[in-house]
This record gives sequence, structure tokens and C-alpha cells, in this order.
Amino acid sequence: MSNYEPLVIGDLVVEKPVIQGGMGVGISLSGLAGAVAKAGGLGVISTAQIGFREPDFAENPETANLRTIPKELAKAREIGGSKGIVGFNIMVATKHYERYVRAAAEAGADVIISGAGLPVSLPEYVKGSRTKIAPIVSSGKSASVICRMWDRKYHKAPDFVVIEGPLAGGHLGFSREDLTLYGADTPSVSETYEGNRYDEEIRSIISVVRQYEEKYSRKIPVVSAGGVFDGKDMAHHMSLGADGVQVGTRFVTTEECDAPEIYKQAYIQAGQEDIVIVKSPVGMPGRAIKNAFLERTAKERETITKCFQCLEHCNPSTIPYCITKALIRAAQGDVENALLFCGANAYRCHKIETVDQVMKDLCG
Repeated sequence: MSNYEPLVIGDLVVEKPVIQGGMGVGISLSGLAGAVAKAGGLGVISTAQIGFREPDFAENPETANLRTIPKELAKAREIGGSKGIVGFNIMVATKHYERYVRAAAEAGADVIISGAGLPVSLPEYVKGSRTKIAPIVSSGKSASVICRMWDRKYHKAPDFVVIEGPLAGGHLGFSREDLTLYGADTPSVSETYEGNRYDEEIRSIISVVRQYEEKYSRKIPVVSAGGVFDGKDMAHHMSLGADGVQVGTRFVTTEECDAPEIYKQAYIQAGQEDIVIVKSPVGMPGRAIKNAFLERTAKERETITKCFQCLEHCNPSTIPYCITKALIRAAQGDVENALLFCGANAYRCHKIETVDQVMKDLCG
């Protein structure tokens, strides 16, 4: 029994108010998402190069990805059981974003969570489906912009909203200056992070969403993410007014996570000083584990012989390395030649757990 009320998203009832964060490439696929759904949370599959294991991926990445979306959803549902709730995380920055969203909705995804840009046209792409949609926002301003645009253009409010704070992993919705402002730009983040300052931003976002609850006369749950590692962290976010939390890093070191064992061990072996902010080839700050790959690519550019058509704004002739290849190497276990995205609390992972154990630690 959870210490918290279920997370209710329209006609979906998530028994335990925990959403598992979408982690690409190949880290949150059907194995992890299905296990989280079975445990009473909301399991999320990342569509980022989801088809990287398909035999024709190198020649036709988009085709391979689109083909894999319904296959991974079906496998996750089989694991999660009849009551399991499963969806997708789809980045706005993805090349051919609309096709991925439509494919996920047509496959029957319960939810689509979308960030890495503002998902301005997301309601249009899921029209006619039962799929619930949520933008990822990091400020009251971005929450106001997307809610206002959906309201004006589609006469719709989000089904739920995900707040992603500065302690999150992977690509971050903050400038380097913002990360410095919050004290979230250094390895010793726990000593410098101005949590109370971002708490006010969380409250601001919730306030914006509550205005649209009143206008549409329905509940719009707000889910808070970024640095949620244990029950104490979850309780803090819930005390701010959140209806649930999204958790990524903690689920990486579970038996059910789709990542290879050596990837999980990189988290377990990482010290706080090993977690750094990097500049992604797409121009956004990201959080990752320091390794030989990061040290090498900081000094010299990797030769890029093929573009995998992953991101809308990417110039292969100028970027330091191909992010698709770097993340695929991570998913294949070549961790010293890979980009190892992680959250600020990855150093707190000390053992391999089960999804059930993590859910119990979070929810009681």
C-alpha cells in the first residue's frame, strides 16, 4: 500500500504516483517500462533511436524506429499486465517528430510525454486517439506559454504536466547560466544546490496549471522530476503541491532496466566528482558520468561518417561527435567510448535493486 493517493490522469489511474523517466538510447525500453507498470507506476519507453537493434537501422533508422515502437509497447504491456500503464517519451527535437508521435498514438500508448523543446503541435498529432499528453516544462514561463498556445489553438489543456528540474539527467532544459544560478552546475551539487530557489519555480508552474484546471473544470496533475532518488526526496516534491514524481536515475540500477550490466556498474562506481555538465552536440547542456570518451572528445573531434537523422538541428560537419553513436555504444556496453547520461544523484546508486524495491522505497 502506497503512502500516497493514486495519480489520476483522466480515465487512467496510476496506483503509485511515480512515473519512470524516459531514457534513450536503449535504457528505458519494454523491460524497465513494463516492470514499473507491473509495480503500479507509469512505465515510459524512450523513442530515441528505439530501433537501434534492428538489422536495417544503419541504412533506414527512421523506418527501424517506427517499426519498433509498437513492438516495444506490446512487450511492455505483456510484462505490465492488464492494469499496467505504459507510454512514451518523445523529444520535440527529434527529426520527423510528428511521425513518431502519430506512431505511438496509433500503437495505443496510454501517454506521451514530450520535452526538449515546446511540443506546440502535440494535440494535433494525437487527435482521435485515447493517448494522454504532457509537456515537459522547467519554468513558470514555459508552462504558461505551452498552456496558452494549446488553449488558443486547440481549446485544450494538458492532460498532465511534467516539471523537470536542474538535477535531472541527460539533456537539460536550462542554460548553463541557469544551472549556475541554482548551484546545479558542479559535481558537488549537494553542497551548492539552491533547492529552495527552484522550489519557488515548482510552485510557480503549479500555479499556472491550476489556472487551466479552473478554466477546463478538471484536474490536471503536475508531476515533479529532477533529483528524486528516495522517499525523502519524493515527500519533499509532494509537499510543494506535486501530484506525483518522475524518477529516472534510480531505475537505471535495477535488475529490470534494459541497460547492460556494465552500464549499471558505471553508475554504482561513480563518485560525486565524476558527475559533470557537458555540452551536447545539439548545443544543450547535459549531465553525464566523466569517462575517457568525454576527456577525448573535449580535445579532438570524432570522425563522423554517417548521419542517423536523429535530431532536427544537428550539423554533422561541426559537431564534436555523433550523439547517436555515443549513446548506442553505451547501450551496447562499450562504456569507455560512450556518453553515459545520468542524473545528479547517480553517485547515490550503490547496488543493483529490483523495481519493486525502488517503488517501495519511494512510496512506502
